Amino acid sequence: MTWTRRRIAALTAALPAWVFAQRGMFTLHTFGDSILDCGHYNDRGVHPGQLLVRNDDRLFPEFQGRDLSALGPARLDHRAVDGATVDGLVGQARGLKPADGGGSVALLTIGGNDLLRGLAADRGPGVKAFETKLFAFLRGLRVGPVLLGTVYDPTFGDDSRNFLGVDPKVARANHQRVNQVLAQAAAQHGALVDVHAHFLTGDPSWYVHTIEPSLRGASEVRRAFLPAVLARAAAR
Repeated sequence: MTWTRRRIAALTAALPAWVFAQRGMFTLHTFGDSILDCGHYNDRGVHPGQLLVRNDDRLFPEFQGRDLSALGPARLDHRAVDGATVDGLVGQARGLKPADGGGSVALLTIGGNDLLRGLAADRGPGVKAFETKLFAFLRGLRVGPVLLGTVYDPTFGDDSRNFLGVDPKVARANHQRVNQVLAQAAAQHGALVDVHAHFLTGDPSWYVHTIEPSLRGASEVRRAFLPAVLARAAAR
């Protein structure tokens, strides 16, 4: 299932607080890269997992009362690491224990750094190797379901913004291949959150250092994941 903007608006409006009656501690796990571990790229130290568990009402009044803590007991198990590639996922899950009855959901963003470190120029088996490693990680993950975010495009589809030194046609084809792998994985292990599509509706202020989420970007990543997270919390 892909979370479109229309589905986001409809689901967020349709979930009253009473469906989240206290049922034990709900755990939000984060895995992956700087899309979820971007707190050191803004002066408030904010990252999306924090905002999903407890919104900063001063910074983002639009989301007041629209977080897990407002709807029931919740905690964050933040394991995503800035700069991570698919090879680092197994280490992020080390020592992980399943939730003790309160329910959980895992967020995963991966693939951006793999593209930066070679997959953007891949003309051989690189994306297939990425797929193999990703599926192996997900099969061994002891929590779920997993909400997989697609890899966004800070060039907004504009080849004149190309910063990779790779033929844009090749890079865009491989970007699409990686997102297709993520969609296939999501179909088996949870749901797809189309961060890529959501960020195409934004502007450069959503980024810092070309590719990293800014403070606004961190909130927009949160916005993309929020309805699926709330739906999972409601269903526990």
